[in-house]
This record gives sequence, C-alpha cells and structure tokens, in this order.
Amino acid sequence: MTPTTVRPGPRRRPRRTRAPYAFLAPFLIPFVLFTLVPVGYAFWQSLHKTERTGGTFGRTQSVFAGFEQYADILQADFFTDSVLRVAGFALVQIPVMLALALVLALLLDSAVARAKRFFRLVYFVPYGIPGVVAALMWAFLYDPRLSPVVDLLDSAGARVDLLGPGAVLWSIGNVVTWTYTGYNMLILYAALQAVPSDIEEAARMDGANGWTIALRIKLPIIRPALVLTGVFSIIGTFQLFTEPQVFRSISTSVTSTYTPNLAAYSLASGDDYSGAAALSVILAAVTFLLSFLFLRFTAGRQA
Repeated sequence: MTPTTVRPGPRRRPRRTRAPYAFLAPFLIPFVLFTLVPVGYAFWQSLHKTERTGGTFGRTQSVFAGFEQYADILQADFFTDSVLRVAGFALVQIPVMLALALVLALLLDSAVARAKRFFRLVYFVPYGIPGVVAALMWAFLYDPRLSPVVDLLDSAGARVDLLGPGAVLWSIGNVVTWTYTGYNMLILYAALQAVPSDIEEAARMDGANGWTIALRIKLPIIRPALVLTGVFSIIGTFQLFTEPQVFRSISTSVTSTYTPNLAAYSLASGDDYSGAAALSVILAAVTFLLSFLFLRFTAGRQA
C-alpha cells in the first residue's frame, strides 16, 4: 500500500491588525490637523499674492506668484537685521540659561541638598507664569519712571537705561532666562535622577569628591538631556515674540520688525498674509537647519 502524499495548502497571509493605528491615532490626528495642515496652508499661501483690479474700490484676487514673496522677504532690510539680532541673542542667552539650569540641577541632586521639593517648585514657578505677565512685571522693574531698581542704581551712581537701544535686547534676555531656567533645570534634574547610584558610590570609594563626580561622571551621562534642552532653546529663541511685543509699548527701541516672529505678525496685521506666510516658512527652515546642525555637531563631539 503506497502512502499518500499530502500537498501543503496555500499559505495563509498573516492578518493585519489595526491595533497599531488605533494607538497612533491620538497623536497622528492632532498632528495632521494642527501641524501639517497649517504648515501646508502657510506654504501654499506664501506662493500666492493678492492683486487688486479696478482701482481702490475694485476686486481683490489671489494669484500665483511663485517664489516672489520669498525674494521680497530675503531682500528686505528688516529680515537680515532681525535674524542677526536673534542669532546674537541666542549665542549669549542660551549658554547662560543652560549653565544656570545645570548648576541648579546639580545642586539639587547633591547629597547635601535639603528641601529639594521646595526648591524644585521655587525654580519652576517662573515658567508657570504667563509670558505676558512676566514681561509686564519685568517692564515695571526696567521703567525709569516707576522702577525701584533703577532708582537704587541711580543712587549708587550707575545710570543705566535698561530700555535703551543698547540694553533692551539683554533686558529681554533676562526675562527669557528667568522664565525658562527652571523648566530646563527640571529636565536636567530628571536625567540626573536616572544616574545609577552605584556609579557614584564606586567613584566616592575611589576618592572622587563631589565636583569630580559632577563633572566627570554625571555630566557625560546626562549629555543627551543637555542636547535636548539646547534644541528646545534654539527653537524657542527663534520664536521670540511675547517679550518684544510687550516691550514695544514701553520702549521705542523695540520696533515692529525687531524679531522675525514680530515682523511676521506685523506683516499679517498689515494684511500682507502672503509675506507673513513666506517669512514664517523661511523662519521654520532656518530653525530646522540650526537645530539639525546643532545635533550633528553634538553627535560628532560625542563620537
């Protein structure tokens, strides 16, 4: 009796489950609706311009202009001035802010620190204050007609115009530093809490003191958190808007095109929506490029 050969049937394709899409939907839907769609619409609008036909009281229509709006923005005097102003601001303010945040995080993480919860809250409170309120509060301290700080400096013989053309940018930088140092400190402190305690104990047994442990052990371990705060700071700096907008009402040194974001707002307020969209797209591209270069630079240094 010859055995019968059993032919294998067709392979069943694995059933595709929709569970991953269901888990991703709470992120993807808002991301598409509130990020990709507005960015795409801004880019589309930047390629068009509004033309009026029939005189002052004629009709307006949107026509395709290509990259004409981009050329106009790049050739404008305010664009170069505002970008260079913010770039210089970033070169000074970001290192100072991150250095302060790192020092505060290391102090809170030290073994001799007391009342850690209280000081974490105290350092983080400025970030919880709305930006407009914080700017108004500091503007009061800068105004020579109202500020007790300016009166105290004048009585000491130090006459400084904190709202003048040479100092207003750094007065704004002080507000930004005061607001976001605690936020960055919290990120770095969370990274420090993840450092294994065995490493610190082994270093102490080898005779390392607190500063050596902080600089030679903890700092290299939390390097990714430092890079993250650096990227966040670069993005936030080129989005600088609230503080200059508030300072415009009290200082003539802050113009309507003082920062790129403020310039885009001013263009939109003047019904030049296409120019504002083009400036916004250029600003987004510059921010992306600088963040990418910063990541590449830090990755190269780490390697």
